[in-house]
Amino acid sequence: MALALDDIALLFARHGATQYSGEPVTQTEHALQTAWFAEQSGADDALITAALLHDIGHLLQDRGETPSARGIDDLHQFSALPFLRGLFGDRVLDAIRWHVDAKRYLCAIRADYEAALSADSRRSLALQGGVFSPQQAAQFIARPHAREAVQLRLWDDRAKIKDLPTPALGHYLAIAARCRAPQARP
Repeated sequence: MALALDDIALLFARHGATQYSGEPVTQTEHALQTAWFAEQSGADDALITAALLHDIGHLLQDRGETPSARGIDDLHQFSALPFLRGLFGDRVLDAIRWHVDAKRYLCAIRADYEAALSADSRRSLALQGGVFSPQQAAQFIARPHAREAVQLRLWDDRAKIKDLPTPALGHYLAIAARCRAPQARP
C-alpha cells in the first residue's frame, strides 16, 4: 500500500533523527538539505519531492547506522518504491530509483568525481557495483529521467553540511502535495 504524506511525516518524526551514514547530519537534515538545494536551483515540484524523498528507504528499513561500514548495500533506492508508487508519478520515482546509479555514472564521466565523494559514499559505491563502464554509462543516461537523477545526485552529495538552515519538513511536504498523483490518498 502506498504511503500518504502524513505517513511520510511520521517516518521522519520517528526515524529522521538518526545519523546519516557517518556524516555530520541526520537523515532529516540530509533530506531537507537535498530538497533545499533542488529548490534553490529552480527545480520543479517533482524533482524537489524526489530530492526530499530520495533516501526514505533508509527510514523504511532499519539496517542500523552506516550499513556500508559492515559491507551491506541496503538497496534503499528500491525499497522505497513500492511505498511511493501510487502517491507520485514516474518523474519522482525514477529520480529516486536511479540516484545510486547516477553516482556510478558520474564516477565514469568525471575524472575528479569519485575522489570528492565522502568516505561512506566511496564505500557504498563498491557495494553498489562500482564505477560504470563506458557502455553502462551510455545505457544509464539513456533511461527515462536519468538526467534528473544525476542532478539529484549532485544535490545529494552536497547535502551533508552541519547546521545548514533549511525550511522545515512541512514546507517540502506541501510541495510534494502539489505533485501527488491524482489517485493518491491525501
